Amino acid sequence: MRRAAAALVVAAVALAGCSSGGGSKSTDDTNASGATGPVQPTHVRVISGLGKGGSFDANAIYKSYGPGVVTVISILSTSGPGGGQAAQGSGFVIDKTGYIATNAHVVRGDAPKFPPIKQVFVQFSDGNKVGAKVVGADLSSDVALLKVNPSGLNLTPLPLGASAKLEVGQPVAAIGSPFGEQQSLSTGVISAVNRDIDSLTQFKIGNAIQTDAAINHGNSGGPLLDAKGHVIGINSQIQSTGGGGEGVGFAVPIDTVKRSLAQLRAKGSVAYAFLGVQSQDLYPQLARRLGVGVSRGALVAKIEKGSPAAKAGLSAGKGKVDFQDQRDVPSGGDVIVRVDGRPVQHADDLANLIGSKAPNQTVTLDVYRGKSHRTVRVKLAPRPALKAPSG
Repeated sequence: MRRAAAALVVAAVALAGCSSGGGSKSTDDTNASGATGPVQPTHVRVISGLGKGGSFDANAIYKSYGPGVVTVISILSTSGPGGGQAAQGSGFVIDKTGYIATNAHVVRGDAPKFPPIKQVFVQFSDGNKVGAKVVGADLSSDVALLKVNPSGLNLTPLPLGASAKLEVGQPVAAIGSPFGEQQSLSTGVISAVNRDIDSLTQFKIGNAIQTDAAINHGNSGGPLLDAKGHVIGINSQIQSTGGGGEGVGFAVPIDTVKRSLAQLRAKGSVAYAFLGVQSQDLYPQLARRLGVGVSRGALVAKIEKGSPAAKAGLSAGKGKVDFQDQRDVPSGGDVIVRVDGRPVQHADDLANLIGSKAPNQTVTLDVYRGKSHRTVRVKLAPRPALKAPSG
């Protein structure tokens, strides 16, 4: 069972790191975003030079970048006694103007209820606690952008790295507030890459990072750092049978996070492209059984009515066969093997490649039907708004 580290609601699939508390009526804030009063200088700390020579120094990472990791407290509107419930997660400073990244479920709550948020507070490592504005939340990638007034704060922005070329075995550090224990450090390695994890919608988050660094409730929204102290992901979920960290944690990859943050800052929302197919893996043994001219790709299982895929003439197989442990495998339909020249080895590859495109963008698909190859140009549509999964 996968759990959010910021669990607000116990669900079959939880997101990785908030802990929830009792009612709260506290509205004190002397430095909320947009507050009036004397202007104080912002102190920005810039660090460079970590990880030279390929070494991994967890203590140096923590001392340098720990001050840039914050605790995020969200006050949710409820109908119960006290009029509110506090949810706690983590976040990190991304620039000197007071922007902070976290998980969407830290400030929106867990699917499918999404209780209204009354207030959001950010607490820094030096004890300062200020009000924050939610600039926007991307439910499809579980990313949110907050903004605080930087006046008088000591800010340590964390540098954003890259996640496209990460390798299994690389050392990593996670910093956050598990179970409310602020500024906690755990270390481990990258256990796997290119995982697909649940979002707050019916679409998956692709290219996620799996790690054995301890991640627990309250870690959600905190950074996963490489040996140089660069953020390579936002800690988001844990897979657990008992509710605790069991060495199987997941982070939203930073390349996905950067895309979300850029759009959230520009317009407060994130747009995704939509093709309109459901697909499954094609592998060599199944390809031989179906008589397909390629050994790997995304086997089209269903076409959404009225979707770009339907308009472009893509087809799901009308026949059904049972093969190995699979029942009702579609036969006679299309297999997508490339998107704009980039290979599609698995169904997840197709989803991730389409997810990286913009709505109304036209893409070229390489498609096989049986032994016959063709190219299809498709104008992608905006991803439709769908209800969050129930578990």
